[in-house]
Amino acid sequence: MLSVGIVGLPNIGKSTLFKALTKNPVDINNYPFCTIEPNVGIVSVEDERLKKLSEIFASKKTIPAAIKFIDIAGLVKGAHKGEGLGNQFLANIRNVDLICHLVRFFQGDAVEHVSKKIDPAADMEIINTELILADLETVLKRKHKTAKLAKTPNNKEAKVELEALKKLEKALNQGRPASAAVLSKEERKVAAGLYLITKKPMFYVFNISQNNHPDLEKFAQEKYCLKLDIKTETELLDLSPQEMEELGIQPKIATLPQEAYRRLNLITFFTAGEDESRAWTVTKGSSAPQAGAKIHNDFKEKFIKAEVINYSDFIKIGSYKKAREEGLIRTEGKGYTVRDGDIIIFKI
Repeated sequence: MLSVGIVGLPNIGKSTLFKALTKNPVDINNYPFCTIEPNVGIVSVEDERLKKLSEIFASKKTIPAAIKFIDIAGLVKGAHKGEGLGNQFLANIRNVDLICHLVRFFQGDAVEHVSKKIDPAADMEIINTELILADLETVLKRKHKTAKLAKTPNNKEAKVELEALKKLEKALNQGRPASAAVLSKEERKVAAGLYLITKKPMFYVFNISQNNHPDLEKFAQEKYCLKLDIKTETELLDLSPQEMEELGIQPKIATLPQEAYRRLNLITFFTAGEDESRAWTVTKGSSAPQAGAKIHNDFKEKFIKAEVINYSDFIKIGSYKKAREEGLIRTEGKGYTVRDGDIIIFKI
């Protein structure tokens, strides 16, 4: 399952965001390091297409795609050296697929800032620097061992690894993420084995309110980000859908899982029927057998063909029977590239 780690300084709203996302109560006391062990929650990805398919088929079960969100305790300056339990928290980040970097833009004294002042640029720099320094430490340790092996005659693998480590070290020393290093195919394999934090994709969530930092819009233009009033999103949890409709309020928290999908280049395909309608997640460009493997390995290993109709075509016709009569269900082979919204029946 896709996992997203929520990172940032202490007291910026990470646990509140987690609560709004997962609708699970967590400890959000107003003091640093109230989150020691990471809170983990499973969040469904809202998709109106799945709801519609479930209605059409009168499905007994409806299973949406899901993302695991991990609320990682606040990092502080010196985290890469273990400050503020930094080593433990950084280890949690290494295991996620995507990093959600939360930044405080709201003003106010009710929640004390760990640095005693609201400075989004400085906050972002602290977190990004700590992640870079943590990766640099990993690279240097590995480089020390690899340099000895590379002196061994005919040890081609060690020489390739050493070259990759040098390129990564250079980028990190320049204050750039590991993802900025230009690596060959073989070198990328080396980098993958290091589980470097700054190789992971990241996007920003700006925690806003009515009293925002004056430079908010400038940052929003410069950074790949979402803007959320997390306190308000949490308060909306107490309202029923009817109450929100009467007030003309639409929660925006669902945009975060959707953004995670976009950042990881993921698409959704569906299986639908009376027993179950379900959304499945694959990387864009996946073949039909690769998509089938998400359901069961047999659908990849024993794949014969797939019957496919895209959601937009199906919804116009309304049933498999009519779709077959109209010739809208296509038979596709192993080379078919799955598209977002495909409804697929796998044949083995």
